[in-house]
Amino acid sequence: MDSKLLAKNIKEAADDKKAQDILILDISEISPITDYFVICSAQNKIQVKAIADNIEEKIQKEGILMLHKEGYNESLWTLLDYGDVVVHIFTQTEREFYSLEKLWSDAKKVTFDD
Repeated sequence: MDSKLLAKNIKEAADDKKAQDILILDISEISPITDYFVICSAQNKIQVKAIADNIEEKIQKEGILMLHKEGYNESLWTLLDYGDVVVHIFTQTEREFYSLEKLWSDAKKVTFDD
């Protein structure tokens, strides 16, 4: 599966659990670390875990394994690393504090016509 389709599938899995303000950034031309960031917000720690669990389950069904997971136990900011796509799931307060959208403001925003 190509990385853009993977990002789209991750977005859909996050949306299934009512993630808010889902944003996909194409950082492939400005950073060597990954191709896409998928960034979303949750209302609380429980929802952060639910979103992360749903993404992991749905993407694993596609035969893609996660390389690394961080912050899951604390669940204020959970990072799921799929190599070409890195997922950031924040509580709203943490998202505002870290402001990845501003940090990566040179990245292209990706949208999909559903």
